[in-house]
Amino acid sequence: MGPLPPAFYTKMRHRWLFLGACCLVLLNLYLVVKIISHRAVDEYKERLGVQSTTVPGNTSRKLPLPTAEKTVSLQPDQSSAAPTIDEWDSVNDKRLQLLSTVCKNSTLRNLTHTPINKFVLDRIFVSDKHNILFCQTPKVGNTQWKKVLITLDGAFSRVEEIPENLVHDDKKNGLRRLSSLTPQEITHRLRSYFKFFIVRDPFERLISAFSDKFVKNARFKLRYGHDIAPAIIRKYRRRDRDGERAASGLHFEDFVRYLGDIEGRRHLDPQFGKPIIHWMTYAELCAPCDIPYDVIGHHETLEQDAGYILKRAGIEHLVSYPAIPPGISRYNKTKIEHYFSGISKRDIRRLYARFQGDFDLFGYQKPYFLLN
Repeated sequence: MGPLPPAFYTKMRHRWLFLGACCLVLLNLYLVVKIISHRAVDEYKERLGVQSTTVPGNTSRKLPLPTAEKTVSLQPDQSSAAPTIDEWDSVNDKRLQLLSTVCKNSTLRNLTHTPINKFVLDRIFVSDKHNILFCQTPKVGNTQWKKVLITLDGAFSRVEEIPENLVHDDKKNGLRRLSSLTPQEITHRLRSYFKFFIVRDPFERLISAFSDKFVKNARFKLRYGHDIAPAIIRKYRRRDRDGERAASGLHFEDFVRYLGDIEGRRHLDPQFGKPIIHWMTYAELCAPCDIPYDVIGHHETLEQDAGYILKRAGIEHLVSYPAIPPGISRYNKTKIEHYFSGISKRDIRRLYARFQGDFDLFGYQKPYFLLN
């Protein structure tokens, strides 16, 4: 057999060069996919706004827990997949473990424990059709959850169809409160129904309550603007150099002094009639140390929590949580600093002492940037 023609070797060389180029392209594609995969994981963690923390006394498990200092993006049009129920089970377990630990702290007992009395039972809405109990914590998106319960009762097919004025009309919205039942019925539901409520950074919640009740919402002007605000101003506004109080409406500074003066409020609040739920603590509203809740949602992770709660309650196929406007649940440190600017450290420390139980029970960081 004679030597092969030069054309054969040229052809084979071209083939090997082609195969080598293909391998190089595949290797580059593999590296690109790995990089994108790692970035996706990092972005997913950032969206959750979680960090690794450990419950006191349990150093073997490290699970994610949202913190108040973390700003998270909770826009409803996020493209990547939502966390699975197993992943969010870990977050909720961590929250419940922290709650249990703080509830056992005897030094905080006065700030964390509330008897399960009629006032607390009045805060809890019942869906007997789906075995659900929801405790309302005002200024944390409760209107939307009430819409969910109204839809479940069958009066409306979608939450978007429910008029806003109907949601707040206790005589027409059809929502039943736990306080309306017999002691035996109450005990049964507390033991066997799915129970949840939502929390929010305590200081952000107070800012929201102040803005809604004293600044922009005319619906509340009669009670809050004509009765409550003047009483707070008379007691807590500092006089000017001429010994007079400014004639303008309630200032946030007045509001902070009022809330931080526990002894003074005992004498002032009875003048307002029924307790004002919009700035009562979560402990006073829902008795979380005395009622075994199944889920504690956080306003800062509302998109993930809303879907998780619907799944845990077994109603995700029956109703959807209303669309969440972009940025509405984001923790806003700048806003907090703005509202508290000019307020004395003494008044801020007294306010924190009043709401320390809410900070500790639900893992919100102490606002050192305001206190120091």
